[in-house]
Amino acid sequence: MQKLQEETESAQLQAEHETDSTICGPRWRPRRRVEKSMPDNNTPLETRIAAKARHSVEDVREVFASFGIPLATPPARSRTVRLRRLRLAGNRTGNVYPGRFDTTLEFDEGLTALVAANLRGKTSVLELVTWCLRGSPRSPIGGRHWLGEVDLDAEVAGQAIGFRLNLEEEQIASAVVLSAPDVGSLSGVREADTSRGIAAVMRASSSDSYDEQVQALMMDRLDLHPLVSSFKQTSTQTHGWPVYFGTIYLPAGRDKALLGDVLMSGLPGRLLQVFLDLPSAAALTQVKAAADVLVAKRRARHNADKIARQQRDNERRDIEDSLREARERLEALTAQQAGGQESLADLAAETVALARQVADSEETWDELMRTYRRARTQRQRDTKVVNDVTEDATARRLFHGLDPRTCPRCDQAIEAERRQRESETHACAVCSRPVTGDDDSPEEVIAEAQQRLEASTAAEKEAKGELEVAETQLATLSERLTETQRQLRNAEAAENAPARAKAREDVLRLEGALSVFPELPPLIDAPEETKAIKVLTAGVKILVADHESASRALFDALNKEIAELGRRFGIDSLESVKINRAAHLDVTKGGGNTKPFGEQSAGERLRLRIAVVIALLRVGAAHLVSTHPGLLLIDSPKAEEVQDLDIRRLLNELGNLAKEKHLQVVITTRDFELAHDVLDMGNIIEAPDGKPLW
Repeated sequence: MQKLQEETESAQLQAEHETDSTICGPRWRPRRRVEKSMPDNNTPLETRIAAKARHSVEDVREVFASFGIPLATPPARSRTVRLRRLRLAGNRTGNVYPGRFDTTLEFDEGLTALVAANLRGKTSVLELVTWCLRGSPRSPIGGRHWLGEVDLDAEVAGQAIGFRLNLEEEQIASAVVLSAPDVGSLSGVREADTSRGIAAVMRASSSDSYDEQVQALMMDRLDLHPLVSSFKQTSTQTHGWPVYFGTIYLPAGRDKALLGDVLMSGLPGRLLQVFLDLPSAAALTQVKAAADVLVAKRRARHNADKIARQQRDNERRDIEDSLREARERLEALTAQQAGGQESLADLAAETVALARQVADSEETWDELMRTYRRARTQRQRDTKVVNDVTEDATARRLFHGLDPRTCPRCDQAIEAERRQRESETHACAVCSRPVTGDDDSPEEVIAEAQQRLEASTAAEKEAKGELEVAETQLATLSERLTETQRQLRNAEAAENAPARAKAREDVLRLEGALSVFPELPPLIDAPEETKAIKVLTAGVKILVADHESASRALFDALNKEIAELGRRFGIDSLESVKINRAAHLDVTKGGGNTKPFGEQSAGERLRLRIAVVIALLRVGAAHLVSTHPGLLLIDSPKAEEVQDLDIRRLLNELGNLAKEKHLQVVITTRDFELAHDVLDMGNIIEAPDGKPLW
């Protein structure tokens, strides 16, 4: 990963040696150069990138295709744009020349001046031309609410094109763009006419639709491509035809952009490289932007993974530290218990032994209690028998017989009523038959019954004595057990049993948490992403090298042209200039005093902007490259002047250069005298003093 980042950053530094970013779009074209140094075109670009990236040519093609970057395009077409005719129709309201109007303005090659008093429609003409060509006006249009129809005839890349706008409430209600065999065929025509070879190339029903379609149309007709740049290294931004149009409609002298009207994203440098038609210019920006985004995403992903792993390591360390502390607490409590471990064990053993003795004593007591109860029951029965045989002869006769409690056959209990009846009626309680016979020896029966009573009484007394001894022993053992249990509880409390239990619980919990602590899976870079980064990084290096090789002769020639033109335009102290691929211009004047373009006066900045465009046209013609469209719109150049710079000199030179280099320039001014001094009547579009231009 580090190596890939270093490769990409190295390529970026190399690419930004002269520019903060390279240029545009998704394509580039085969070159038709004969007078400048060129890279080795005998080896295809994809082959050189494959060798640099150490991948196959098929891999290079696959990566470029995935980012929409073709490796070849058709040859370049002409980029010239020429204005020929502007028609404005509508109904003017208010107090200044109200009523319907239908005005046509004709434009010729060279320098044309729109001359009228202030607030009489000069700047509006430039904005209406801009609306037709750009898709939307750059600034508010004065009198826009008066307009119903706007027609512009122009030549775009050698093709006659007619822009027809129908307006309602200051917006486009409908629009059509026509193509024709020649500009003359478009005069007075507002709809397609196949019989005359006039066809509709696009239609729109709203301002937004027109804006979108015209941008696409002009980019296609002028063989231009979107300018692509990376945005915070997370995404890309695309700039289209409005940015290119900023090199046609020049900004005010106070602006600091040398080329175009936008400084952001290195767009001036990108425009410069497009108009110098550098090799692979249309691909370099997109390749570099794609590489920047990929590398930035990978770096962000690796940084996020590093942070996540650090957080996970910190969490694991916290658990390990807590586990170590819990184990130390448990060991300390266990060691503290070891000092009193013998007495505690003795108490526990004694408690267990006493519990067993109490259980045995309870069992003995239960058995003695049953014996005592049987003896008492027998003594009670013998007492009753003695009473019965003493008082009742029948009882004496039945004394030696059985004394069943239940029927010997069915085990049914003998009711008390039957026993009572036996005593009263002398009927057997079992069979209910009368008990008869003589009572021959009552004294013997009574004596024997008394002997039995004496024996059962003695047995009861003995059982009761044994039971009392057992009760005493059980009570003693129970008291000892209760005391031993109390001592054991106190001993356990003294030995911090709750603290040990809590420490043991903490250890088990933390050990469990550590055993299931999730580990992050290793971060593996996608092979396709790695391949794409290598291929794109190699592509940046190859394309930057091609740019450097091709730009040396072009930039030397461009610097000489800009310096010569600047002096012709009135910057007499100008010694030299140096422009780089970022469109940064260093200006040296007045004995070696070098300052950047942004520190020049407003008038000097305007002159240098014009000089750059004309220098591009000159260098493009000399080196056979596609360059600037060759149309300039300049609003009130005199407003940018200061005392030491003569506007007449600028306009004279600009007019001469426009004729020589097939340049079309349209300016606005309220100075009628100035226009007539420097221009022919055929190059002046003027309104009578005080009247509107349209």
